[in-house]
Parts: sequence; C-alpha cells; structure tokens
Amino acid sequence: MGNCEKNLCPHDPVNIRKATIEDVSRIAEILVFTKRMNYRFIFQNDKVSFGEIQVLPLAQEYLEDPSRLENIWVYDDEFVKGIIHVEGDWIRELFVDCFFQGEGIGTKLVDFAIRKYDVRYLFVLEKNENAIRFYERQGFSLTDERELEAGTPEFIVKMERK
Repeated sequence: MGNCEKNLCPHDPVNIRKATIEDVSRIAEILVFTKRMNYRFIFQNDKVSFGEIQVLPLAQEYLEDPSRLENIWVYDDEFVKGIIHVEGDWIRELFVDCFFQGEGIGTKLVDFAIRKYDVRYLFVLEKNENAIRFYERQGFSLTDERELEAGTPEFIVKMERK
C-alpha cells in the first residue's frame, strides 16, 4: 500500500472503496442473486439456490463477524454495484450486480486488484464459460490445475496472470 491510508489511496479509482458494515445488506444481495443467476444452470440445485442461500442470513453473518469484510472492496457509484474479495495475491470472489453487468465494473475491480495487490491467480467454475472469457480478457489464462468444488460434483479451474 505504500504511503496510502488503510481505506483510501490517492491513485485508487474514486468509485472503489473498502467495504463497511453499512454495505452488508447490499453485498449479501449481490452475492445471493448473482450466484443464483450464474450458478443455477451449473449446479441445478434449487434447494441450495433458493433455500439455503438467503440474503438475510448472509447479511447477518457479516454483521456478526465484521472482520469478514476486511479484504472486500466495493464499486460504489451512488450505491454498491459490485464487489471484489482479494486475499493475498488471488481474487477470491468477484461479483457485479446482474443489472449492471457489461458496464465495465468488473474490469475496474480487477484492474484495481491487480494494481493494489498484484493479484496473480483465481479459481473459477469450469462450466462458467462467461467468467472464464471475462478473466481471459483481463489477462488471466487457464492452467492445468483443477479440483472439485467442495461439496459438489463440479470442478473449479485455476487461472493465472503472467
């Protein structure tokens, strides 16, 4: 981070900031609905998509343990439209509200993570072809590394930025 303060840095994009406790309902909403939209066709498990994954319990998890927000940054343009979760040199999660996809928000969040954390890799569901194409446009390439996504029959694949 150099001489930047913890939450702001003069060369960070104006619309990207550290997540706060006030963001938890919006973060939970984006995570739940975007996962439903992008993963339902892959997992085909409505019991999980609409029963186990719910906005209120997820928001409560963040409220009960605010440290979970430590590595989450949000794209806030009047309101939160996307999030990126970075741990060390890898992108753990990237989600943009379905209503705002295609507006460059994901690209801005990835560029931010590359610049601020020098992210090198991420894992993505092997069947999530749209995400793979998106990350390829951001300079990531598929590797031969793949593993089962915990508790599912689906594989995740590693992508790496050279």
